[in-house]
Amino acid sequence: MELWIPITVFAAFSQNLRSALQKNLKQVLSTWGSTAARFVFAAPLALLLFAGLVLARGNTVPAIGANFAAFSVVGGICQIVATGLLIHIFSYQNFSVATAFTKTEPIQTALFGIVLLGDRLSPGVAVAIMVSLLGVILISLPRDREKGGRWLDPTIWMGIASGGLFGLSAVAYRGASLSLASGDVALRASMTLAFVTTVQALLVLGWLRWREAGQVSKLFHHWRAAGLVGLVGMLGSLAWFTAFTLENAAHVRAVGQIEVVFMIAASVFFFRERVSLREITGVLLVSAGILGLILFSG
Repeated sequence: MELWIPITVFAAFSQNLRSALQKNLKQVLSTWGSTAARFVFAAPLALLLFAGLVLARGNTVPAIGANFAAFSVVGGICQIVATGLLIHIFSYQNFSVATAFTKTEPIQTALFGIVLLGDRLSPGVAVAIMVSLLGVILISLPRDREKGGRWLDPTIWMGIASGGLFGLSAVAYRGASLSLASGDVALRASMTLAFVTTVQALLVLGWLRWREAGQVSKLFHHWRAAGLVGLVGMLGSLAWFTAFTLENAAHVRAVGQIEVVFMIAASVFFFRERVSLREITGVLLVSAGILGLILFSG
């Protein structure tokens, strides 16, 4: 098995855990306050990780070029907005519907990768992504679909926008990491993570100061919960960035769909929720899509 695959699975698990923590954090913070926790508390940890890696190994810090800065800033902004949209969706009862459309991310990531980076997908990989996506949609369809107009709910478009922005950020991060002229995978991934999260922390703190000044003090008041979000988010991002450095972003995000399996497992074993035949079918399709992608991307 190629190294990027288990790294991606860990990243997906961390992302699922981080989303759950942020949902709880939204009970005491606003949407953007909860979003900020992800970046503000991750940035110092990412900087320490990068500095420790450089000092311990005696590496030279790769030079930062215009492409690295541009890709990093664009990716960072896209991720901030995508995260904010996702947390906003937590407020709606039809969260499962909107979440399904955030999972259009692999297809959108593939398109962005083809257009911006010249990535190519084999027919087998394309079919695997579609199978996985179908499984995600089956899992995320609402159980009660009797009310008309549900598919026209604005949260659907928020979900699509969130998925697209996450996809664009994935491609941008891969572009940033690959633009570094020197360094191995670990150094390039940690440097990209440190740079991006620092920019993101500054941006979200500036936004909160301007628009929701009281949220800054609340954010630091709840530093334990927010810090845990930052730690889990940083570990997940490091895994994502490493995977993006090793492999096509569309392939990475498609394997990352295993997050849906983690979500169903948590529902069954921790929350004791009933899982329907449709949802089980969806999990099997997600798993089949991931297996197909692994086989066809080798």
